[in-house]
Amino acid sequence: MKQFLTILTAILFTGILFAQVDTPFDKSAFKEDKDGLKEAVKNIEQGDKFYLAQPFADYKSALPFYEKAYSFNPNNAELNYKIGMCYINTNFRTRSLPYFEKAVKLNPAVNPELKYYLGYSYHLHKKWDDAIKYYNEYASQNANVKGSNVELLKEATKKIAECKSGKKLEQTPVRVFIDNMGANINTEYPEYCMIMNADGSEIYFTSRRNTTTGGGIDEINGGYFEDIFHAKKEGNGWSKATNLGAPINTKGHDATVALSPDGSKMLVYIDDKGDGNIYESIRTGDAWSKPKKMDDIICSPYHESSAWYSNDGKRLYFVSSRPIPGSKDKMEKDKDIYYVTWDPVKKKWDNLVRLPDNINTPYHEDGLFIHPDGKTIYFSSKGHNSIGGYDVFYTELRPDGTFMDPINMGTPINTPDDDVFFVVTASGRYGYMTSFREDGMGEKDLYKVTFLGEEKKPMLNSEDILLAGLDVIIAEKAVEPIISNRRGELALLKGTVYDDKTRKPIHAYIELIDNVKGESLAEFESDPVTGKFLVSLPAGKNYGIAVKSDGYLFHSENFDIPKGADYQEYNKDVYMKKIEIGEVIVLRNIFYDLAKYSLRPESKTELDRLIKLMNDNPTLKIQISGHTDSRGSDESNKELSKNRAKEVVDYLIKAGIAANRLTSEGYGEEQLIFSDADIAKLKTTKEKEAAHQENRRTEFKIISK
Repeated sequence: MKQFLTILTAILFTGILFAQVDTPFDKSAFKEDKDGLKEAVKNIEQGDKFYLAQPFADYKSALPFYEKAYSFNPNNAELNYKIGMCYINTNFRTRSLPYFEKAVKLNPAVNPELKYYLGYSYHLHKKWDDAIKYYNEYASQNANVKGSNVELLKEATKKIAECKSGKKLEQTPVRVFIDNMGANINTEYPEYCMIMNADGSEIYFTSRRNTTTGGGIDEINGGYFEDIFHAKKEGNGWSKATNLGAPINTKGHDATVALSPDGSKMLVYIDDKGDGNIYESIRTGDAWSKPKKMDDIICSPYHESSAWYSNDGKRLYFVSSRPIPGSKDKMEKDKDIYYVTWDPVKKKWDNLVRLPDNINTPYHEDGLFIHPDGKTIYFSSKGHNSIGGYDVFYTELRPDGTFMDPINMGTPINTPDDDVFFVVTASGRYGYMTSFREDGMGEKDLYKVTFLGEEKKPMLNSEDILLAGLDVIIAEKAVEPIISNRRGELALLKGTVYDDKTRKPIHAYIELIDNVKGESLAEFESDPVTGKFLVSLPAGKNYGIAVKSDGYLFHSENFDIPKGADYQEYNKDVYMKKIEIGEVIVLRNIFYDLAKYSLRPESKTELDRLIKLMNDNPTLKIQISGHTDSRGSDESNKELSKNRAKEVVDYLIKAGIAANRLTSEGYGEEQLIFSDADIAKLKTTKEKEAAHQENRRTEFKIISK
């Protein structure tokens, strides 16, 4: 027994000797290595100069000095706390955890804020319960202590709520793949704030690379100045990103903000010596104009950091730290989301509106993206049910002008760290985001998010498989295919406008009309150099498309995109015809009821456009012709087409066009665009019906000018 106690005492004594204790940088602790101690103390003093710098601590510069001292003595609570603080204030926040853990073991009272930051480190690692424990301990120990950090106490309460939100959302993660965009886009330097056109064929983003224009270094964070880079879609990947150059990039900070859906306008952020503002650049071919500062209603004396165009170009949403309009408070506040409306008469943005309080919170909102569907708005917020830092949310603009309560995009899209600059392709299938991940290529990287949709339950195949040599029947499981994210139902119409004879690209105006309401929804332009255009068509409307250019006859198209329709892309090149004798134009937005010849109200806008053409060219004479498909009898088709053409002529005469300038003819099925033989070769019913639709048409032909 005595021998056993002796052994036990020896074990306990040995444990005490080797237990970690808070070891000071003092001669008494390092009698045998005075030179090493001297060097370590010198490194701490050097690190403290950066750590305690005013007005901004330089944690990044302090860290190497502290780490050298740490290699000499890793068992000092204060040094562990300082290294933890250096990491928690860089993009490598998660590396702070072991240092805070060690500091609290060595001396829990080394700093009154230690347990808050230990809780924050656990929070970043999604160790929700551990984080809540230390947030609570920090709050209980400091709540009634004179001189405590009141703001940090409030933050602890908020972060406890974030942890509870994280625990809940993590139970039902979103089904997504998240993939690094690769070495053609990302580097060892930070890449962030990616913007793209509606079809996702080209992207722009901000990077702090060592090739920045002018080679400037930011004095505050030690990083290179921001520049904007560009890449295009190539197969399943991306071209090598290149610096966009002048006049977009300057010797100062230049950052991406937004891109119009057709890629013709870009918003960029310029620091303006601390008064951050939004500028606009216009694209012509591959060249960008010198950025011009936006209207004063947008660019205030406060900070404007993010913005995005609506799909029709009539609204501009943006983020600002300005005081709430109408309030007496003139102090800068947490950032909110606003919008302004384009005034076509005054030719400027007007009517400032702050989004309601179910969108804006008492905390920061930022990172706006307006989906091409015209109703879905993505943004990041530190409020709502965030799980930490900025989280990505989405809301929808209802037909009555109100906004749906925001929905958290969930995990793994959102993390306890900042998640911002989230953009989604028009199809809703892919998203892109900025994220810092330990396995990334740099401080921040750009990532692709593939939405997998809701998980489908396995279905048993009706036929069982009998394996040779076995007496058991194995039922084969057939899993339904992945379904895409359906948020944002719409179609994209894209193509190039050409001169019909020269086949050279031309500049044209493209008007978008709601045929049912007879309203002009938006007007776009084709690129003056390339002739290219891209138009977003949100689901739920019968669209008339009118393409106009000086000296040319108008060209019309019709796209009926019903509510709930699947995402589609239409590639449609437009060949514009000059006002010359013999030219024929199809009026694609003239509508009749089935087997009837009376004009439907949706035809009015197209007819009014034809009336304007006749009034602008008072000597023009035209023939209106009606055509049917090959289904039905020759006699009935002939009669129907003749009556339809006459109905159009009668409408024009009632509108004041002289009868001697108009003739009509019905050709029935005599002039088919697609013959029955052509249609028989088509594979699907949809393709065949589209061909019949092309045959059913109303045209006008120039007889004299």
